[in-house]
Amino acid sequence: MSETATQVFERLTGAKKVEDVEARNGLRHAISLTMTKLADGLIDPKLVLSWLGGALGAPAALVGLFVPIREAGALVPQIVLAGRVEAMRHRKWAWVAGSAGQGVFAALIVLAALTLSGWAAGVAMACALAGLAVSRSLCSVSFKDILGKTIAKTRRGAVTGIAGSVSALAVLGFAVLLIFGPGQAIWPVLVAISVAAVLWLGAALVFARLEEAPSDPQRRKGIDLTPLREDAQFRRFIAARGALTVTALAPPYYVLLGGGQSALGALGALMLASSAASFLSSYLWGRLADHSSRRVLALSGVVAAVFMALAVLADRFGWSDTPFVIPLLLFGLMLAYHGVRQGRSIYLVDMAPEHARSTYAALANTSIGLLLMMVGALGGLLAVLGPQSALIGFAGLSLIGGWLAYGLKEVED
Repeated sequence: MSETATQVFERLTGAKKVEDVEARNGLRHAISLTMTKLADGLIDPKLVLSWLGGALGAPAALVGLFVPIREAGALVPQIVLAGRVEAMRHRKWAWVAGSAGQGVFAALIVLAALTLSGWAAGVAMACALAGLAVSRSLCSVSFKDILGKTIAKTRRGAVTGIAGSVSALAVLGFAVLLIFGPGQAIWPVLVAISVAAVLWLGAALVFARLEEAPSDPQRRKGIDLTPLREDAQFRRFIAARGALTVTALAPPYYVLLGGGQSALGALGALMLASSAASFLSSYLWGRLADHSSRRVLALSGVVAAVFMALAVLADRFGWSDTPFVIPLLLFGLMLAYHGVRQGRSIYLVDMAPEHARSTYAALANTSIGLLLMMVGALGGLLAVLGPQSALIGFAGLSLIGGWLAYGLKEVED
């Protein structure tokens, strides 16, 4: 069995003569990540939860808070959690707890949808989503350190990339169901969120079997800002990643450009574009990131800017109401978005010192959480002039992010 695992892992990563323990860990990473990424796609706050909240009669003001709660809740707490994770000898248990927590809170969202409506449903969903986001924060702050300990350089991108591609294929089927399924019935969405809850709990069980060598506990008092003060490359990385957050914020403006589509059709098209792009590109981006993650970030920034500019041009010339135009341009943007996700994750793992990966990850993610809110507010102000203005501003920031990323040092050598 161990020999088979090694052969499969070597085939996936293109590596030769991999130790059996790394191969077993690599497959456990791939399986658990596939399960959690699929769960993420099935419960996507931008699409799935927002649609469910509206179907339950929750006020628009509450539904509009779902995405900020999810993003900020997953990123900002990491600076506090990092010290606790680094004090652990076996840090996989932090990830296991976070994944199990997401499963529990996803189940609470289903319970709220089955028993409540209106304001009560919206408040209950928001509270459960906050708990899910904090649980996700625990996974995020611990994962990069665990990945760095258990998988060698030049193979990490392939492990995370294959998970993205496989999970995206399943989300693709769900997107088709949304478009061509049973009208406005909510039961497919409730089933999907229930499946997400089970997947997170299952991923926790798989990850618990990871063979992780004990770490030397790092005990710190308070919040450690040393990397921000002393590491210029780290500061440049945060600036680049902050500018590239526009790839995550731009999709709703594409939906606004395609205003002739029905709400449900627009949501389904967005999910189709995102999951298809992830399926086709995640593994490729991951392999490319193993060779040069900074180049992946730079290229992704340029590609995103091009497709944002094309979307603005399409709207100006009256093509945005033409079937397939906006979904096709959105697909291009999503290719870049997944490149940013793969590139920034691998760059941070390969750049950070082994003893301080959790601190680097926490500082980066907390900083990005704050920058995300600032860039999102900027997009909202620009959107007063129309979605085209927001996309033009985002395209400029994406080019800046690509330029900053290109100036980073190579860390895969």
